[in-house]
Amino acid sequence: MARHQLKPLFDHVVIKELEPDRMRRSGLVVPAGAQEQPPQHGIVLAVGNGIDWWESAGVRMPVRPGDHVVFPAIAGSWVEVDEERLLVCRVTELLGVLETVEESTPQVESKDDG
Repeated sequence: MARHQLKPLFDHVVIKELEPDRMRRSGLVVPAGAQEQPPQHGIVLAVGNGIDWWESAGVRMPVRPGDHVVFPAIAGSWVEVDEERLLVCRVTELLGVLETVEESTPQVESKDDG
């Protein structure tokens, strides 16, 4: 059986949602029906070409396939492709891209007494 790939149009992106982590660091489990939906996390699978005037203005899509993004629970439309639930939304609905930051130990400056 052939597999399908959803190609987004214009300024849309296709995102595969990551399983929401309902366990907080404190050990508190957030119930599935909590009042306010937290932002969702996902991986960008495909990106549209942007809007036609973007190129002349020097604007590029700010995300690429493989980026880990955060989006509000109400973003875009959910579609099912080959039994996989995907989100299609405008790039402007994304809240941000999660990047890995290397933690460095702060260096203490020593004062010379001389």
